[in-house]
Amino acid sequence: MSLDNGLHYLEEELDIQNVLFIGVHGSDSEGYEWIYPLITINDNQNLMSFFRYNDNLCPNRAYANLSNDINRLLDQNKNIEQVVLMGHSYGAMIIAMFSETWINEVPLTLHAVAGPLTGPISSDLRSGLFSNICNYSAPKFIGDNVTLFQWRTIKELDGAFNNLDYDPQIIEVDGSKVTRLPKTYNGRRLGHNWSISWVADQLKK
Repeated sequence: MSLDNGLHYLEEELDIQNVLFIGVHGSDSEGYEWIYPLITINDNQNLMSFFRYNDNLCPNRAYANLSNDINRLLDQNKNIEQVVLMGHSYGAMIIAMFSETWINEVPLTLHAVAGPLTGPISSDLRSGLFSNICNYSAPKFIGDNVTLFQWRTIKELDGAFNNLDYDPQIIEVDGSKVTRLPKTYNGRRLGHNWSISWVADQLKK
């Protein structure tokens, strides 16, 4: 992925845009899995953005950087009436941290897609997805002005989770809205990376 770390606009900033949409990638992402979802979700009201971060850092560091970027942007752009964060995999952990901490008057919608929201998993497991997770606790509640959607893949079909003896996507958060993804998408196995595209299609309906 060629973007520098930080929050990036993916299009020209216009007065008509009143929704700040931010995609937050997963661990070791090359970015290709975001192309279709971002194009699909975009419309005239969305200011499409992408947050790039060092995924070797603990999620609380990335969360703090993203939070600072959002607050700075909201101070500069008074047209924004809603913030939407979509996080995939490791990125879902980062955006989920906002569910308890958001204090801005602007409403926040969170889409946690195929995210290991339970937190740290033993480093001796085959999957490297969790090797750098530290100082993270799963959200337990949703604050005022926040909506949380959990989009969960079928664990056995998800290459990031299918070697685990439990589903790390499952957490109980009162008031969150949970959707289990189907087995296939456009004739393909609906696994980890395709999950964002499937969710984008649902949001566009």
